[in-house]
Amino acid sequence: MKPAGAAGGARLPRAVRADGLPPQALLDDTEDVSLDFGSEEELALQKARIRHPLATFFHLFFRVSAIVTYLFCDWFSNSFVACFVTILLLLSFDFWSVKNVTGRLLVGLRWWNQIDEDGKSHWVFEAKRVPTIAASTEAEARIFWLGLIICPVIWTMFFFSTLFSLKLKWLALVIAGISLQTANLYGYIHCKLGGQKTISRVTSRLFGTTDVPKSEY
Repeated sequence: MKPAGAAGGARLPRAVRADGLPPQALLDDTEDVSLDFGSEEELALQKARIRHPLATFFHLFFRVSAIVTYLFCDWFSNSFVACFVTILLLLSFDFWSVKNVTGRLLVGLRWWNQIDEDGKSHWVFEAKRVPTIAASTEAEARIFWLGLIICPVIWTMFFFSTLFSLKLKWLALVIAGISLQTANLYGYIHCKLGGQKTISRVTSRLFGTTDVPKSEY
């Protein structure tokens, strides 16, 4: 004899949600849920990571070496010509490396001057638009801009100290240091800001050149 509840082979209806889907099991209140912070920590490490150590090193090496040599060259040599040539070479190496290598690798910026068929000089400023796998990090960008800004300020201080101490034989070298490092600073600020009309007009008046609008590569 069959039980009363199973008479006729009838089954009890299953509970169905309002959206027609079967009910899902509820998580136990005592079950631990792990939170994944690995991606955030990995992102922070990537920002602090230096991906171009060689370029970062040479971005600071030549300009710091020029300053140190200027301050302590009298300790190592009594020859003014040797000190002058050494510091000037360091400043020249720094100008070339920052303009052509470290700016492109560390912050994705570059600038140069070109002459067209009519003989007119044009300043070209570019900024990288699409980040790549080898893109710069925040640490590299911070090192780049700090070195680019602080060193011209130091050479400006050397200018006033040389002027007030009447060491006029060093004045030409200090002016060369200010000129070379300020040129890079101006070029990269122009790349970063996208070109300002006021700066363009001043440059055109001083050098008789034409600015090319900032492009992206």
